[in-house]
Amino acid sequence: MSLLKLVLQILLAVFGPLTILLVLLHKGRGGGLSDMFGGGVSSSASASGVAERNLNRLTVTVAVLWGASAVGLGIIETML
Repeated sequence: MSLLKLVLQILLAVFGPLTILLVLLHKGRGGGLSDMFGGGVSSSASASGVAERNLNRLTVTVAVLWGASAVGLGIIETML
C-alpha cells in the first residue's frame, strides 16, 4: 500500500506543474487579465486550429489525471 501511495504522490507532483505549464501555453482569449497587461493585441500569426485543439486535449487529459491521482491519494489516506 505504501508503494501505491508513493506512486500517486509522484504522479501528483508531476501532473500539477505540467497542468500549470499547459494552461499557460494557451492563447489569451481577451477580456481578462491578458487584456490589462497588453496581451489583447491580436496578431495575424496565430496558432493553427489543429494545434490549439491538440493542446486543449492534452491539457484536459493531464488535468483529469492530476485530479484522479489526488482522489486516489485521498482514498488511500483514508484507508490507512
